[in-house]
Amino acid sequence: MSVGPSVVRDVEGDELVLSLSGDWTVANSAALEATADSLIEPARKGGDAILDLAGVNRMDTAGAWAIDRARAELAEAGVRASYRGARSEYAVLLKEAGYQPIEPPKPTHAPTAISLLSEIGESVYTAGHDLAEGVSFFGEMVAMTVRLLPFPHRWRWTSMTYHLENYSLRSVPIIVLINFLVGAIVMQQGIFQLNAFGASAYAVNLVGVLGLRELALLMTAIMIAGRTGSAITAEIGSMAMHEEIDALRVMALDPLEVLIMPRLVALVIALPALTFLADLAELAGGLLVSWLYAGMTPIVFITRLHNSITTDTFLVGLIKAPFMAITIGIIAGVEGMDVRGSAESLGANVTASVVKSIFMVIVLDGLFAMFFSAVNY
Repeated sequence: MSVGPSVVRDVEGDELVLSLSGDWTVANSAALEATADSLIEPARKGGDAILDLAGVNRMDTAGAWAIDRARAELAEAGVRASYRGARSEYAVLLKEAGYQPIEPPKPTHAPTAISLLSEIGESVYTAGHDLAEGVSFFGEMVAMTVRLLPFPHRWRWTSMTYHLENYSLRSVPIIVLINFLVGAIVMQQGIFQLNAFGASAYAVNLVGVLGLRELALLMTAIMIAGRTGSAITAEIGSMAMHEEIDALRVMALDPLEVLIMPRLVALVIALPALTFLADLAELAGGLLVSWLYAGMTPIVFITRLHNSITTDTFLVGLIKAPFMAITIGIIAGVEGMDVRGSAESLGANVTASVVKSIFMVIVLDGLFAMFFSAVNY
């Protein structure tokens, strides 16, 4: 039968003795709080106090916390309180599960020039570290590709086929829809803006050149970075959280060969194919708007498009696609492998993967644009 907690007060010389007895457990939670509070009031006059625990029958973490909280509050009131007669297991419980004061949050100060420069420097250092880590990861993948080339049986064809279907075939509807709408919007704005100069027909040139060289690939890569890159990071990060990657290493399997390589190869194949479909969708959107908005028949649209673009215009987007696929795959793989054992880490790394992939896709597109202009391609 449970006996409620109680306190008996006594005086030994100049010291106040508070003798505790009964069951100091969570089962007596209502009486526990009231009894613990009663320890404080008689001892607020100062001096020393002894908390005698010899009569305590049972104690759990709730009781230990309540008793130690009373001791801490006595100390704040200027009373030096100490324990006496506690069994060894109770002494350990009071130490480990005792009262811990909540530290107030540190006051935040307005940002200064020094703190701003410090944050900028830290961001630059982090960017440099991420770049070095990505280059190192890319080097590992290149070395692995060279090592696996003579051994086709070591390539995980089933995994690559599965990921290729997931990254390409299942991405077709959203990729085609987005690029169709972008082509329609560019065509509409081109006709509207160029009409002021009597050159609305040149909107076909705008859609053809800009769409095939830049927009179709850029929109596709951004969508793949958000859809596929985040999925790769989440999958690998979840494996890291559940120690599945460590299990692969224990079985003498290389996680890069088993997890990263099939996904990277599938992505390199999928993005050029999706870019080709995006080109067709963007031109289809431009054709439809030119027909409905400007009364330009499909025959006229195709004729003007044939006169404004060449094979090189079409190939520019396809040439850039594999490089962007490698960039997205490398960033997604690095962020996935860096996930630690918490859901917060997984969410942060998935977000970082998408943001970094989109940023690098745009940077890479700009570098390719300058390169092709320099070589007049």
